[in-house]
Amino acid sequence: MVKTKLSLLGLCLAVVATPAVAQSFGAAGQDDIPADVRIFGPPDPHVRKASAIVNGSIITDLDVEHRLSLVVAASGGRIGPDEKNRLRVQVLRNLIDERLQVLEAETHDVTVDPAEVESAFKRVAQNFKQTPEQFAAFLKSNGASADTLKAQIKAEMAWSRLLRSRVAPFVSIGDEEVDAVIKKMEASKGQEEYRVSEIFLSATTETEAAVRNTAERIIQQIRGGASFVAYARQFSEASTAAVGGDLGYVMAEQLPAPLQSVVATLPKGQVSDPIRVPGGFSIIAVSDKRKILGPDPLDAVLTIKQVIVPFKAKASEAELKSLVERMATEAARGGGCGRADAMAQALGGRVEEPEPQKLREFPQGLIPHLEALQVGEATRPFGTEEDARVIVLCGRDDAQEAKLPTYDEVYAQLNEERMSMMARRYLRDLRRDAIIDYR
Repeated sequence: MVKTKLSLLGLCLAVVATPAVAQSFGAAGQDDIPADVRIFGPPDPHVRKASAIVNGSIITDLDVEHRLSLVVAASGGRIGPDEKNRLRVQVLRNLIDERLQVLEAETHDVTVDPAEVESAFKRVAQNFKQTPEQFAAFLKSNGASADTLKAQIKAEMAWSRLLRSRVAPFVSIGDEEVDAVIKKMEASKGQEEYRVSEIFLSATTETEAAVRNTAERIIQQIRGGASFVAYARQFSEASTAAVGGDLGYVMAEQLPAPLQSVVATLPKGQVSDPIRVPGGFSIIAVSDKRKILGPDPLDAVLTIKQVIVPFKAKASEAELKSLVERMATEAARGGGCGRADAMAQALGGRVEEPEPQKLREFPQGLIPHLEALQVGEATRPFGTEEDARVIVLCGRDDAQEAKLPTYDEVYAQLNEERMSMMARRYLRDLRRDAIIDYR
């Protein structure tokens, strides 16, 4: 249960991020942290020392530790001391970029009302079904703080507004570009497209081995249960970092050549090995796939009943096993949703009837089982630390064939892609001109 709550941390942090669906694989110009940087000894939590001074603005070791704690929390706390020291360097780089963005926004008189930050923080807390006060306590219990999350929220808002004022006016999308995209989608009808997320780490010939090692350590953490979203937000150098690495739905042909075969063969929910691409390494994950403009099975709307049987306090392993076997037997008897109440009564449980929802909105591990069910059938037992459950399928409304996106929708997507590419160049230029003093 704790692991589930912590893994949500990376997801909730994307509340205030601006949409981004493009990736640019050029060299990032990342020369802002020395390649031979070393961290000596553990920091004293009671002393705020400068880790870096960015154009006169101080980043303290406490800032680094609090931000690092967000990553550790998203990993379920399963990060050893050596790995934390390596991650600390990357967190510092992320904070330097963030400080450059904030300082640039201030230079151009871009402001963020504190009330807006508080409102966004409240939305994050609501994602956890907590009050802001409860969520602040949750962050503190994990070694972070409400202030460090609010600082990140404020920085993202400021950067987004700066881009709208300084970059957006120079983005130009022609009618012929929009028409070409729509025609290509018509021609591609029925082909596979994939919901792809990415983490991009820039590398030069000199740093290639070190960056590959970093990528492999990130993959190890994610495969061990850490949040892909959290790692993408903190460490990815792609423009999609602000939205947890989400590229949206893309065809394999839209991706750089080294990624195309990987995307087409990577199982849903899995994370790739490091992939060498121009400018660095990519780590990708595929969370979904569908046919372009075709009916998507995952958009089918399911009506269900859920039979929930709580575990008795201090029940033995044998008692729990016996209960699960009884539930499996009852579920296999059939009878549809009309028997759900009788099943619950026989097992000492209760029935819940949630609102109908799309198949894709169910937990990833349940989707294959629900997809295979006929109306009236039930899943095998599954559950949590507190109870065992079965789902009975009461009805299924199959998805309809998708429609072509409108001109305005395609224009907005192209505009966002162009904006993302220009934003990355903007940040690259800020890095090149920055005066950074490491302490």
